[in-house]
Amino acid sequence: MTHDSAKNAALPLDTTDTAIATAATASGTAAAATSDRRATPRRSTTRRSILRPTIWLPVVVALLVAGVLWEVVAINNTYLLPRLGMIGQAIITQPAFYLENAWVTLSEALIGLVIGFVAAFIVAVIVTESGILRRAIMPLAVVLNVTPVVAIAPALVVAFGFGPAPKLIVTALITFFPILMNVITGLNSVSPPILQVFATLRASRLEVLTRLRLPSSLPYVFAALKVVFPLSIVGAVVAEFSAPGAAKGLGTVISVASSNSRLAVVYAAILCLAIMGAVLLFLVTLLEKRVLRWHESQLLKRG
Repeated sequence: MTHDSAKNAALPLDTTDTAIATAATASGTAAAATSDRRATPRRSTTRRSILRPTIWLPVVVALLVAGVLWEVVAINNTYLLPRLGMIGQAIITQPAFYLENAWVTLSEALIGLVIGFVAAFIVAVIVTESGILRRAIMPLAVVLNVTPVVAIAPALVVAFGFGPAPKLIVTALITFFPILMNVITGLNSVSPPILQVFATLRASRLEVLTRLRLPSSLPYVFAALKVVFPLSIVGAVVAEFSAPGAAKGLGTVISVASSNSRLAVVYAAILCLAIMGAVLLFLVTLLEKRVLRWHESQLLKRG
């Protein structure tokens, strides 16, 4: 009887365990289904939000208004602005010409930006980690920033010749200081309590830099990139203006066409530059959304 009683007493426990397991499985399945239901509307909502008139309609209206105003001014002042049809015709009749020169300018802009970014990032890390070096380097960086780059360009041509080197250096100099200041601000934006936690854990300076300061600086880095990507296009064009010997590039096209009073060609090249800058800014914004998914700024936008 004692054995049978123990056996009978065990049955409810087994049944209870089975019920708990079944309930847990059902709960997990329901949670997964709920998660899937929530994820699917989120994606579809994102797609629908892009197609909402409140997103694209203001841009279209602004472009139409700007086009109408442009045409009004161009009709009454032919010596000041060419008509939009003339600009479009200049691009359509010679697409390879504009693509070739746009590629030259874009290459100079991107290579110069990479040089400026790497140099600024290294300097930012150095001045953040060393107070003595910060007091030594920052005045030089400020002096370099306030010096007109156009005044330096002829000296760069004398030093480096008529090749692409002077243009790359001019572009790097123009993009250097905005990146430097933003990265320094980002590296110093770490909360003091978090630094105290790392100090309590006896983290090395390298660990603090790689695990704390660099991730915290990423929003500031992307803010700098949003500024310097279009600015690099400006730097490349300025370099083509101020560095003699340029044979190709949209800056050279603008310079030659303006000297010959070919306004349609001038504004066609300017339109190409504007499109390049807008595309670069759009790509940086997409990259920021991917990399900074965890950051509160992106969470607020999604929320």
